[in-house]
Amino acid sequence: MSDRPLLAVENLSVHLRTEAGLARILDDVSLAVPPGRTVGVVGESGCGKTTLLRAILGILPRGALIPGGAIRFEGRDILADRAASARGRIGFVPQDPYLSLNPVFRAGDQILEIMRRHAPGTRRDHRAKLVELFRAVQLPDAEAALRKYPHQFSGGQRQRLLIAAALSCDPALVVADEPTTALDVTTQREILALLRRLAAERNLSLLFVTHDFGVLAALCDAVTVLYAGRVAEAGPTRAVLDDPRHPYTRLLLACHPDRAVDLAGIPGTVPAATAQPAGCRFHPRCPIARPACADAPPPPVALPGGRAVACPHHADALPEPALA
Repeated sequence: MSDRPLLAVENLSVHLRTEAGLARILDDVSLAVPPGRTVGVVGESGCGKTTLLRAILGILPRGALIPGGAIRFEGRDILADRAASARGRIGFVPQDPYLSLNPVFRAGDQILEIMRRHAPGTRRDHRAKLVELFRAVQLPDAEAALRKYPHQFSGGQRQRLLIAAALSCDPALVVADEPTTALDVTTQREILALLRRLAAERNLSLLFVTHDFGVLAALCDAVTVLYAGRVAEAGPTRAVLDDPRHPYTRLLLACHPDRAVDLAGIPGTVPAATAQPAGCRFHPRCPIARPACADAPPPPVALPGGRAVACPHHADALPEPALA
Protein backbone atom coordinates (compact mmCIF):
# COMPACT_ATOMS: atom_id res chain seq x y z
CA MET A 1 0.00 0.00 0.00
CA SER A 2 1.34 3.45 -0.93
CA ASP A 3 2.52 5.76 1.84
CA ARG A 4 1.35 8.76 -0.15
CA PRO A 5 -1.99 10.06 1.20
CA LEU A 6 -4.96 9.84 -1.09
CA LEU A 7 -6.24 13.02 0.57
CA ALA A 8 -4.04 15.57 2.33
CA VAL A 9 -5.50 18.65 3.97
CA GLU A 10 -2.60 21.01 4.63
CA ASN A 11 -2.84 23.99 7.00
CA LEU A 12 -6.36 24.77 5.82
CA SER A 13 -8.18 27.86 7.08
CA VAL A 14 -11.80 28.72 6.25
CA HIS A 15 -13.42 31.97 7.35
CA LEU A 16 -16.88 33.42 6.78
CA ARG A 17 -18.01 37.05 6.87
CA THR A 18 -21.04 37.44 9.14
CA GLU A 19 -22.99 40.32 10.64
CA ALA A 20 -21.20 39.61 13.93
CA GLY A 21 -17.78 39.80 12.29
CA LEU A 22 -15.34 37.37 10.73
CA ALA A 23 -16.11 33.77 11.72
CA ARG A 24 -12.92 31.73 11.86
CA ILE A 25 -14.45 28.30 11.26
CA LEU A 26 -11.19 26.44 10.56
CA ASP A 27 -7.66 27.59 11.33
CA ASP A 28 -4.52 25.78 10.17
CA VAL A 29 -6.14 22.34 10.02
CA SER A 30 -4.15 19.41 8.63
CA LEU A 31 -5.00 15.75 8.24
CA ALA A 32 -4.23 12.90 5.85
CA VAL A 33 -6.25 9.93 4.61
CA PRO A 34 -4.03 7.11 3.25
CA PRO A 35 -5.29 4.79 0.52
CA GLY A 36 -7.59 2.09 1.83
CA ARG A 37 -7.78 3.56 5.34
CA THR A 38 -10.52 5.11 7.44
CA VAL A 39 -9.87 8.35 9.32
CA GLY A 40 -12.32 9.74 11.86
CA VAL A 41 -12.90 13.36 12.80
CA VAL A 42 -14.44 13.99 16.21
CA GLY A 43 -15.38 17.01 18.31
CA GLU A 44 -18.33 18.84 19.78
CA SER A 45 -20.90 20.60 17.60
CA GLY A 46 -19.51 23.88 16.33
CA CYS A 47 -15.90 22.68 16.06
CA GLY A 48 -15.77 22.83 12.24
CA LYS A 49 -16.20 19.19 11.25
CA THR A 50 -18.89 19.73 8.61
CA THR A 51 -17.11 22.80 7.21
CA LEU A 52 -14.02 20.64 6.73
CA LEU A 53 -16.05 18.14 4.69
CA ARG A 54 -17.69 20.92 2.68
CA ALA A 55 -14.27 22.37 1.83
CA ILE A 56 -13.09 18.95 0.61
CA LEU A 57 -16.25 18.52 -1.47
CA GLY A 58 -16.03 22.05 -2.89
CA ILE A 59 -19.45 23.09 -1.58
CA LEU A 60 -18.58 25.86 0.87
CA PRO A 61 -21.15 28.64 1.25
CA ARG A 62 -20.91 31.55 -1.17
CA GLY A 63 -18.53 34.17 0.19
CA ALA A 64 -16.42 31.72 2.18
CA LEU A 65 -12.79 32.81 2.47
CA ILE A 66 -9.84 30.44 2.32
CA PRO A 67 -6.91 32.57 3.51
CA GLY A 68 -4.46 29.68 3.52
CA GLY A 69 -3.90 26.01 2.99
CA ALA A 70 -4.27 23.30 0.38
CA ILE A 71 -6.43 20.24 -0.22
CA ARG A 72 -4.56 17.65 -2.25
CA PHE A 73 -6.54 14.76 -3.66
CA GLU A 74 -4.70 12.14 -5.71
CA GLY A 75 -1.75 14.52 -5.76
CA ARG A 76 -3.63 17.55 -7.16
CA ASP A 77 -4.51 20.69 -5.24
CA ILE A 78 -8.26 20.84 -5.80
CA LEU A 79 -8.47 24.29 -4.19
CA ALA A 80 -5.89 25.96 -6.43
CA ASP A 81 -6.72 24.20 -9.70
CA ARG A 82 -10.36 24.28 -10.77
CA ALA A 83 -9.55 21.79 -13.54
CA ALA A 84 -8.53 19.30 -10.84
CA SER A 85 -12.13 18.91 -9.64
CA ALA A 86 -12.68 15.67 -7.75
CA ARG A 87 -16.39 15.39 -8.62
CA GLY A 88 -17.22 11.72 -8.97
CA ARG A 89 -13.96 10.62 -7.37
CA ILE A 90 -15.18 11.62 -3.89
CA GLY A 91 -18.48 10.18 -2.69
CA PHE A 92 -20.56 11.75 0.06
CA VAL A 93 -22.88 10.18 2.64
CA PRO A 94 -24.87 12.97 4.36
CA GLN A 95 -26.06 13.02 7.94
CA ASP A 96 -29.84 12.88 7.65
CA PRO A 97 -31.35 10.18 5.42
CA TYR A 98 -34.78 11.81 5.78
CA LEU A 99 -33.78 15.18 4.32
CA SER A 100 -31.22 14.16 1.70
CA LEU A 101 -33.56 12.73 -0.93
CA ASN A 102 -36.15 14.70 -2.89
CA PRO A 103 -39.57 13.27 -1.95
CA VAL A 104 -41.19 13.94 -5.34
CA PHE A 105 -38.74 11.93 -7.46
CA ARG A 106 -38.07 8.20 -7.48
CA ALA A 107 -34.96 7.25 -5.52
CA GLY A 108 -33.44 5.43 -8.49
CA ASP A 109 -33.90 8.42 -10.81
CA GLN A 110 -32.12 10.71 -8.35
CA ILE A 111 -29.05 8.47 -8.20
CA LEU A 112 -29.10 7.85 -11.97
CA GLU A 113 -28.91 11.63 -12.46
CA ILE A 114 -25.71 11.70 -10.40
CA MET A 115 -24.29 8.92 -12.57
CA ARG A 116 -25.33 10.69 -15.76
CA ARG A 117 -23.31 13.73 -14.74
CA HIS A 118 -20.21 12.08 -13.32
CA ALA A 119 -19.90 8.46 -14.52
CA PRO A 120 -19.18 7.17 -18.04
CA GLY A 121 -21.66 4.89 -19.78
CA THR A 122 -25.21 4.82 -21.05
CA ARG A 123 -28.38 5.02 -18.98
CA ARG A 124 -28.80 1.26 -19.45
CA ASP A 125 -25.26 0.71 -18.10
CA HIS A 126 -25.97 3.01 -15.17
CA ARG A 127 -29.24 1.27 -14.38
CA ALA A 128 -27.63 -2.18 -14.36
CA LYS A 129 -24.80 -0.92 -12.16
CA LEU A 130 -27.24 0.71 -9.75
CA VAL A 131 -29.19 -2.51 -9.33
CA GLU A 132 -25.92 -4.23 -8.39
CA LEU A 133 -25.13 -1.43 -5.93
CA PHE A 134 -28.56 -1.78 -4.34
CA ARG A 135 -27.81 -5.47 -3.87
CA ALA A 136 -24.36 -4.66 -2.47
CA VAL A 137 -25.88 -2.36 0.16
CA GLN A 138 -28.45 -5.07 0.95
CA LEU A 139 -31.62 -3.31 -0.16
CA PRO A 140 -34.45 -5.81 -0.58
CA ASP A 141 -35.75 -6.34 -4.14
CA ALA A 142 -33.18 -4.13 -5.85
CA GLU A 143 -35.09 -3.94 -9.14
CA ALA A 144 -38.26 -2.70 -7.45
CA ALA A 145 -36.29 -0.26 -5.28
CA LEU A 146 -35.35 1.72 -8.39
CA ARG A 147 -39.00 2.65 -8.88
CA LYS A 148 -39.86 3.54 -5.28
CA TYR A 149 -40.11 7.01 -3.77
CA PRO A 150 -38.09 7.94 -0.67
CA HIS A 151 -41.10 7.71 1.67
CA GLN A 152 -41.42 4.04 0.80
CA PHE A 153 -38.12 3.23 2.50
CA SER A 154 -37.29 3.03 6.21
CA GLY A 155 -34.58 5.24 7.74
CA GLY A 156 -31.99 2.49 7.53
CA GLN A 157 -32.94 1.72 3.94
CA ARG A 158 -32.66 5.39 3.01
CA GLN A 159 -29.16 5.47 4.45
CA ARG A 160 -28.32 2.44 2.32
CA LEU A 161 -29.66 4.35 -0.70
CA LEU A 162 -27.31 7.23 0.14
CA ILE A 163 -24.38 4.86 0.50
CA ALA A 164 -25.22 3.44 -2.94
CA ALA A 165 -25.33 7.00 -4.30
CA ALA A 166 -21.92 7.72 -2.77
CA LEU A 167 -20.48 4.63 -4.50
CA SER A 168 -22.26 5.12 -7.83
CA CYS A 169 -19.37 6.87 -9.61
CA ASP A 170 -16.63 4.52 -8.36
CA PRO A 171 -15.01 6.97 -5.94
CA ALA A 172 -11.59 6.50 -4.38
CA LEU A 173 -12.70 8.34 -1.23
CA VAL A 174 -16.02 8.52 0.59
CA VAL A 175 -16.65 11.25 3.15
CA ALA A 176 -19.45 10.65 5.64
CA ASP A 177 -21.00 13.29 7.89
CA GLU A 178 -22.32 11.44 10.95
CA PRO A 179 -24.32 9.01 8.80
CA THR A 180 -25.64 6.97 11.74
CA THR A 181 -26.88 9.82 13.96
CA ALA A 182 -30.56 9.61 12.93
CA LEU A 183 -30.72 5.81 13.18
CA ASP A 184 -31.57 3.44 16.01
CA VAL A 185 -28.76 1.52 17.67
CA THR A 186 -29.36 -1.76 15.84
CA THR A 187 -29.49 -0.06 12.45
CA GLN A 188 -26.37 1.97 13.31
CA ARG A 189 -24.47 -1.26 13.86
CA GLU A 190 -25.70 -2.66 10.54
CA ILE A 191 -24.71 0.49 8.64
CA LEU A 192 -21.24 0.55 10.24
CA ALA A 193 -20.71 -3.11 9.35
CA LEU A 194 -21.85 -2.38 5.80
CA LEU A 195 -19.45 0.56 5.43
CA ARG A 196 -16.57 -1.49 6.83
CA ARG A 197 -17.29 -4.35 4.42
CA LEU A 198 -17.70 -2.15 1.34
CA ALA A 199 -14.53 -0.20 2.14
CA ALA A 200 -12.55 -3.43 2.39
CA GLU A 201 -14.06 -4.97 -0.76
CA ARG A 202 -13.55 -1.86 -2.88
CA ASN A 203 -10.28 -0.65 -1.29
CA LEU A 204 -12.00 2.62 -0.41
CA SER A 205 -10.68 5.35 1.82
CA LEU A 206 -13.17 6.83 4.27
CA LEU A 207 -13.23 10.17 6.07
CA PHE A 208 -15.82 9.75 8.80
CA VAL A 209 -17.20 12.55 10.98
CA THR A 210 -18.81 11.45 14.23
CA HIS A 211 -19.53 12.42 17.84
CA ASP A 212 -19.32 8.82 18.98
CA PHE A 213 -16.04 7.33 20.19
CA GLY A 214 -17.64 3.90 19.96
CA VAL A 215 -18.03 4.43 16.22
CA LEU A 216 -14.40 5.55 16.00
CA ALA A 217 -13.22 2.43 17.77
CA ALA A 218 -15.28 0.17 15.50
CA LEU A 219 -14.49 1.78 12.15
CA CYS A 220 -11.49 4.10 12.09
CA ASP A 221 -7.76 3.46 11.77
CA ALA A 222 -6.82 7.00 12.82
CA VAL A 223 -8.57 9.96 14.41
CA THR A 224 -8.30 13.74 14.35
CA VAL A 225 -9.82 15.64 17.28
CA LEU A 226 -11.06 19.13 16.36
CA TYR A 227 -11.80 21.86 18.86
CA ALA A 228 -13.06 25.32 17.84
CA GLY A 229 -11.62 24.99 14.35
CA ARG A 230 -8.17 23.70 15.31
CA VAL A 231 -6.65 20.26 15.60
CA ALA A 232 -6.21 19.34 19.26
CA GLU A 233 -4.88 15.82 18.82
CA ALA A 234 -4.35 13.25 16.09
CA GLY A 235 -3.02 9.74 15.80
CA PRO A 236 -3.91 6.05 15.52
CA THR A 237 -7.36 5.47 16.95
CA ARG A 238 -6.44 2.85 19.53
CA ALA A 239 -3.52 4.94 20.84
CA VAL A 240 -5.67 8.06 21.18
CA LEU A 241 -8.52 6.22 22.88
CA ASP A 242 -6.28 4.29 25.26
CA ASP A 243 -3.93 7.15 26.10
CA PRO A 244 -5.44 10.57 25.21
CA ARG A 245 -2.95 13.40 25.66
CA HIS A 246 -4.85 16.62 25.02
CA PRO A 247 -7.05 17.75 27.95
CA TYR A 248 -9.96 18.17 25.55
CA THR A 249 -9.67 14.59 24.28
CA ARG A 250 -9.44 13.30 27.85
CA LEU A 251 -12.55 15.18 28.89
CA LEU A 252 -14.48 14.10 25.79
CA LEU A 253 -13.69 10.49 26.58
CA ALA A 254 -14.63 11.03 30.22
CA CYS A 255 -18.10 12.05 29.00
CA HIS A 256 -18.62 8.74 27.22
CA PRO A 257 -21.23 6.61 29.04
CA ASP A 258 -18.84 3.65 29.20
CA ARG A 259 -16.19 5.73 30.97
CA ALA A 260 -18.00 8.52 32.79
CA VAL A 261 -18.33 8.62 36.56
CA ASP A 262 -21.29 10.91 35.99
CA LEU A 263 -22.72 12.70 32.94
CA ALA A 264 -21.91 16.28 33.95
CA GLY A 265 -20.05 16.92 30.70
CA ILE A 266 -17.30 19.47 30.07
CA PRO A 267 -17.83 22.82 31.82
CA GLY A 268 -18.48 25.75 29.46
CA THR A 269 -19.24 25.74 25.77
CA VAL A 270 -17.42 25.82 22.44
CA PRO A 271 -16.66 29.50 21.71
CA ALA A 272 -18.47 31.25 18.89
CA ALA A 273 -16.45 31.32 15.67
CA THR A 274 -16.66 35.14 15.73
CA ALA A 275 -15.25 35.38 19.26
CA GLN A 276 -12.44 32.86 19.52
CA PRO A 277 -10.19 33.26 22.59
CA ALA A 278 -6.53 34.10 22.12
CA GLY A 279 -3.92 31.40 22.49
CA CYS A 280 -5.15 27.86 22.96
CA ARG A 281 -8.86 27.98 22.23
CA PHE A 282 -9.60 25.38 24.88
CA HIS A 283 -7.86 27.22 27.72
CA PRO A 284 -11.03 28.91 29.14
CA ARG A 285 -12.46 25.41 29.78
CA CYS A 286 -9.23 23.56 30.53
CA PRO A 287 -8.58 22.38 34.11
CA ILE A 288 -4.78 22.48 33.65
CA ALA A 289 -4.59 25.79 31.78
CA ARG A 290 -1.77 28.17 32.72
CA PRO A 291 -1.41 31.91 31.97
CA ALA A 292 0.88 31.15 29.02
CA CYS A 293 -1.92 29.16 27.38
CA ALA A 294 -3.67 32.44 26.50
CA ASP A 295 -0.60 33.94 24.82
CA ALA A 296 -0.27 32.05 21.53
CA PRO A 297 -1.73 28.99 19.82
CA PRO A 298 0.34 25.95 20.86
CA PRO A 299 2.15 24.25 17.98
CA PRO A 300 1.61 20.50 17.57
CA VAL A 301 4.00 18.33 19.55
CA ALA A 302 5.07 15.16 17.76
CA LEU A 303 4.80 12.00 19.87
CA PRO A 304 6.00 8.47 19.15
CA GLY A 305 3.80 6.27 17.00
CA GLY A 306 2.69 8.93 14.53
CA ARG A 307 0.79 10.98 17.10
CA ALA A 308 0.59 14.75 17.55
CA VAL A 309 -0.96 16.90 20.27
CA ALA A 310 -1.34 20.69 20.37
CA CYS A 311 -0.73 21.14 24.10
CA PRO A 312 2.58 21.80 25.90
CA HIS A 313 1.10 20.23 29.04
CA HIS A 314 0.14 16.95 27.37
CA ALA A 315 1.98 14.90 29.98
CA ASP A 316 0.19 16.52 32.94
CA ALA A 317 -2.61 14.71 34.74
CA LEU A 318 -6.04 16.31 34.95
CA PRO A 319 -7.20 17.28 38.43
CA GLU A 320 -9.41 14.49 39.76
CA PRO A 321 -12.52 16.68 40.25
CA ALA A 322 -12.63 17.38 36.50
CA LEU A 323 -13.51 13.75 35.89
CA ALA A 324 -15.93 13.34 38.79
